[in-house]
Amino acid sequence: MKELNIQYIAGLVLRARQNDSDAFAELYALTYSKVYNYARHYLRDDFLAQDAMQEVYILALKNLSKLNDPTLFIAWLNRISFNVCFDMSKKLKNSDAPTLEPEFLDNVEDEYPDSNPEELYRKKEEHRHLMEALEQLPFQEHQVIVMRYFNNMKLEDIADACDISRSSVKRYLAHGQETLRKKLKG
Repeated sequence: MKELNIQYIAGLVLRARQNDSDAFAELYALTYSKVYNYARHYLRDDFLAQDAMQEVYILALKNLSKLNDPTLFIAWLNRISFNVCFDMSKKLKNSDAPTLEPEFLDNVEDEYPDSNPEELYRKKEEHRHLMEALEQLPFQEHQVIVMRYFNNMKLEDIADACDISRSSVKRYLAHGQETLRKKLKG
């Protein structure tokens, strides 16, 4: 995904604050795939991710005037996404709803998936093992790794979204990666 122009986004934020619905629609168009992918990985359910996305953008629209620095819109939106997904996850764990089976996006892209079924199966098994190991990480490490490697977020954006320092993000990444390496070797 190409890098978003911060000044352009800041301009859209300023226009959206003045009730320019086209500007907010463009902000949505530029950011919805990242928000959806984050929610999808966090909640592990397509329908919950769609609900979370709706909640994120409703909150963003309602609170847009509270954003002091329009150049921080992406980090602010990431923070809202984290909070919404965290709250939804807590509500699910506290409810008597049946446990959802984890469904993960297939990160393996093959133009001809039927050409080598053994290789496809091996890659899917590796992916499954990775996801299982990822789920066993402590909460902060899990979140930081998902934000960094599944959502391609910058360290600064992760720090803003999690309300932690950049050095803490690096520490969580390093420790999480080391833990994953050990789990996956065994």
